[in-house]
Amino acid sequence: MIVVTGSITARHDSFDEIRKLSLEHVHRSRKEPGCIFHAVQIDCENPLRLVFIEQWADRAALQAHFAVPASREFVRALQPLAAAATTLELYDATRLEKL
Repeated sequence: MIVVTGSITARHDSFDEIRKLSLEHVHRSRKEPGCIFHAVQIDCENPLRLVFIEQWADRAALQAHFAVPASREFVRALQPLAAAATTLELYDATRLEKL
């Protein structure tokens, strides 16, 4: 499984637009093949920061997600709305056990 974490910090005047775009992206992404989990949350310590958590079946599913035109457009739409650089990290994960 591939785990993706990412974040974006909005400007005060762009938070609502970033939140709207992010929710649309999450809802669309959940329907893609290989998407196990896809969510966006508001950071409790910085309410202008949105944090993404994703789980994908494998690298191929994630690469297909990145190739979707709507995914590329989402990233392009966010850039002018951000207060700081976005983050994105990928992890290759294996579940050790379920507690």
